[in-house]
Amino acid sequence: MENIVNKILYSKGDKTVPDYTKEIERRRTFAIISHPDAGKTTLTEKFLLYGGAINLAGSVKGKATARHAVSDWMEIEKERGISVTSSVLQFNYDGYCINILDTPGHADFGGEVERVLTMVDGVLLLVDAYEGPMPQTKYVLRKALEQHLKPIVVINKIDRPDQRVDEVIDEVLDLFIELDADEDQLEFPVVLASARNGIAKLSMDEESNSLEPLFKVILENIPAPDVDVNAPLQMLVNTLDYDDYVGRIVVGRVVRGTIHNGENIILMDEAGNRNGKIGRLYTYQGLKRVEVPEVEAGDIVALIGLQDANIGDTIADSENPEALKGIKIDEPTLSMIFYVNNSPFAGREGEFVTSRHLRDRLFKEVKTNVSMRVTETESPDAYEVAGRGELHLSILIETMRREGFELQVGKPKVIMHRDENGKLMEPMEALTIDVPQDFMGAVMEGLGLRKAELQNMTEMAGYLRMEFKIPARGLIGFRNQFLTDTKGNGIMNHVFAGYEEYKGEIPGRTRGSLVAFETGETTSYGIGNAQERGTMFVVPAEKIYEGQLVGENSREDDMDVNPCKKKHVSNMRASGSDDAIRLIPPQTFSLEQALEHINDDELVEVTPKSIRMRKKVLDRLERGKMRGRMKNVQA
Repeated sequence: MENIVNKILYSKGDKTVPDYTKEIERRRTFAIISHPDAGKTTLTEKFLLYGGAINLAGSVKGKATARHAVSDWMEIEKERGISVTSSVLQFNYDGYCINILDTPGHADFGGEVERVLTMVDGVLLLVDAYEGPMPQTKYVLRKALEQHLKPIVVINKIDRPDQRVDEVIDEVLDLFIELDADEDQLEFPVVLASARNGIAKLSMDEESNSLEPLFKVILENIPAPDVDVNAPLQMLVNTLDYDDYVGRIVVGRVVRGTIHNGENIILMDEAGNRNGKIGRLYTYQGLKRVEVPEVEAGDIVALIGLQDANIGDTIADSENPEALKGIKIDEPTLSMIFYVNNSPFAGREGEFVTSRHLRDRLFKEVKTNVSMRVTETESPDAYEVAGRGELHLSILIETMRREGFELQVGKPKVIMHRDENGKLMEPMEALTIDVPQDFMGAVMEGLGLRKAELQNMTEMAGYLRMEFKIPARGLIGFRNQFLTDTKGNGIMNHVFAGYEEYKGEIPGRTRGSLVAFETGETTSYGIGNAQERGTMFVVPAEKIYEGQLVGENSREDDMDVNPCKKKHVSNMRASGSDDAIRLIPPQTFSLEQALEHINDDELVEVTPKSIRMRKKVLDRLERGKMRGRMKNVQA
């Protein structure tokens, strides 16, 4: 990429080297952080559009539009309208080089946010003009303040008819004070914006038709990198990517010195030092990577050639190697067991079905997904995978499904530990719920059973905002119940809030399962009889196997049913036997809903084309024997 300012040459000993001082002074690097759906990706695109890096900004997928955000490159991101990975974007504006890092908003991908914040000099905190600060806002802001980054607060969606800008600014200030921001951080500038319309202003009374006011605030308040270009090389490995052609791609920010193509370096970690050689260097131009011969301190670079580099490693000068402080990432809070698919339908839809395929894929994931852990179990066909939350793990499962894998996963379990006094500690979540007042009672009752403690309650334009502290295991399976209780009108957000003493037993699912009696193809007649027992999950002419969950029982016990039963054919007519069969539409499950629904003795079978739920033990006679043994043990 062409330099913004011509490099000025000066003499150092017997060498003539470039002077990058002016170029570094005209560089601004910042991350956009917020809770989900505050408009980060939309604002990022408007930046690129305004800076001339793209010609057409897509809107975040939703609202019946087929377009999606250009910085959301994964298919899952396009479909869900959320960011799962961070994106590095660069463009020139008014003689300045602007680096933007678009980050995920969901706390499950907090590992991405934590690493990104080590590469920037400031942050744009985006807050919805109606919703105000949410639990995830608190989480990402705490991480930014811990890094002593300069914040700029952007109140987005000011075009909403229900906006409450003044109250939201006060709430943001309260949040900064609560998080012990220093005096410099408390003097944050506030910009009002509508990312969708591409406008920004400093007060509601001003007229504006562009993002110019926001750019001015960024250039005035985000500092230039404080780096020494002429010192020995130091760079921290922040992110890893992978390409089938060039292998591992290392992404990070050059902290000190200059890095060159073909340069010999020292790779440093806690285990020791090893030699390496840089292959090619790339910087970012708009959304693309552009090959360059060298990159100086303060810029973000992607490089190839270091196949054994890991996140947190230091890339250092070969003659004067000095290590940087590694990246500390919060530990996982939720785990699942991933199994090889051994159902009767295994191998029919997927390409990768063996334990070797599953193992290789999971251990490949942890090389780039730093907040995930994979542990081998006693069984060669099962692996324990730990992550930051249900969404974090379900995105991995969905990605593997699209890649052609078949697998089975068990019920999510929270990761507990004991403190120094031997007390059992469990992860807690800060839960925020916005719900119409009519549904408050049902929501409070449901959360009470799950050991939730009400922390605060405020009224907002016909809605109640309730803040709870709840055990993480109490949220497993709660979303479906919550949407049912509020008839789809409730909104819930939650974020990790530390560990507390174990809160006691929480009741699980109150209804049993309808389990297929035999393998076969479902019939309208069989489903018509079975639906009298509960809610069905299958449709006519669907292939099922013995032990598959085909419905939810209306009672708490499991029941074997036969939706494959055919109507007995005879040449005799009977009164009422030819009445039309009226089938109730079945309940369908997304991957997350299926994971929330299953009990400890059940699994979710995931293939490229299907998501099924099943019993761990498929044979009904064997399940009956196990229930008998359990009763004897309890007696």
